[in-house]
Amino acid sequence: MGDYDTSISVAVSPATLFSYLADVKNLPAYMPRLTSARPHDGDQVTVIAHIEPPGEPEQDVKSEAWIRVLEEGKSLEWGAPGPHHYHGRLHVAAADDENSSRLSVELHTERVEGAMVDDGLEETLRGIKSAVEAAEAGQ
Repeated sequence: MGDYDTSISVAVSPATLFSYLADVKNLPAYMPRLTSARPHDGDQVTVIAHIEPPGEPEQDVKSEAWIRVLEEGKSLEWGAPGPHHYHGRLHVAAADDENSSRLSVELHTERVEGAMVDDGLEETLRGIKSAVEAAEAGQ
């Protein structure tokens, strides 16, 4: 079993950051390899990712997941069905001033991959930071 967590500072207000994250259609802008995210049936999301498995050809993989937007507490919870009990939470908090935020992520999976999971979480947080700061700047 693996539990992981990390955080990053983002140069936008907590309201702006949370609003951006709450729009599931923004997922491909900051999730590595994700090419499509289509919300449906409440909290359900169909995602397509472009992957490059070792020893196999590149391919697009379609999967189902769920995402719950929790306005109170400024959090998003997500998970995906499967054998690894993969689920997590993003939490937006105010930072030192009203125009910056602290974004934290927690992840639980039965599949323990250590440094690979840590690297993926950091890559995703950097992607969120870059995407939301660029969107705020009108880029």
